[in-house]
Amino acid sequence: MGGQEFGAAVRQLRESTAPASVGLPVGDRRVPGLRREELADLAGMSADYVRRLEQGRSHPSAGVVNAIARALKVGRAEYERLCALAGYAAADGQVPNEVGPGATRLLERFADTPMFISDAAMNLVAVNSAFLALEHWTLTGDPWDWNVAWRTFCDPFDQFQQSDADASDHESILVAQLRSTLLRYPTDASLASLVDELRTHSRRFDALWRTPRPVAAYESSAAFEHPDGHSVTLVGSLLAVPGDDLTALLLTAAPGSADAARLAEVVGAAEGPAVVRVGQLGPG
Repeated sequence: MGGQEFGAAVRQLRESTAPASVGLPVGDRRVPGLRREELADLAGMSADYVRRLEQGRSHPSAGVVNAIARALKVGRAEYERLCALAGYAAADGQVPNEVGPGATRLLERFADTPMFISDAAMNLVAVNSAFLALEHWTLTGDPWDWNVAWRTFCDPFDQFQQSDADASDHESILVAQLRSTLLRYPTDASLASLVDELRTHSRRFDALWRTPRPVAAYESSAAFEHPDGHSVTLVGSLLAVPGDDLTALLLTAAPGSADAARLAEVVGAAEGPAVVRVGQLGPG
């Protein structure tokens, strides 16, 4: 990857970093963000070297990439991007799964909307009580009980029904997500194992992995059958959580519809904390 792309990324991050977020006084500034000299001091290098990096006239070492990432206090996703642009693997290459403040706020502020947060490998890491109120996510004892792709292709839910078109869209989205993730985290052994198991156990997944379908929109519809005998049809929409390399899925019903009324009834009876950490045998 050329130095121009890395340099442009560093400059964009520097200019969009609030001084207070890295412990610097705001003062009187003609432009937002950090001065080149300030980034240099924080990263332990000269301002002239930062200038040459930003102009693409010098190639950084892995240590320099790490120093800039620490100085700017970037999230995991941005750190991975800087490493890739500089031509290095990230320090550990593992899929991050920490639920940061941004993802937590989404779960808290959309308390009436079923929602989960997943990592880049499609493992659920946190949900809200509205999501649990649907009562469709059962545990089987499989090692990937909380993985969306595994549950879709290898161990589908009885209370989750989709049309052929929606199921096809849903499957294509999951394969596209995992292909992208494997490119970003090539040394994550758990991720590689998951993909191998999916290709071994699901002919459908293997076919889509070898010949992926284009994804037009990151959403699909499904009917959730509640244990009380009623069902509610919801549309799942994926939203990226920048900085943490996480994804939020929101389940919504058409405004004013019978499904919206039914969803409100189900969610209204929900109890428990706004944010529930998962990814193990049972919420916790």
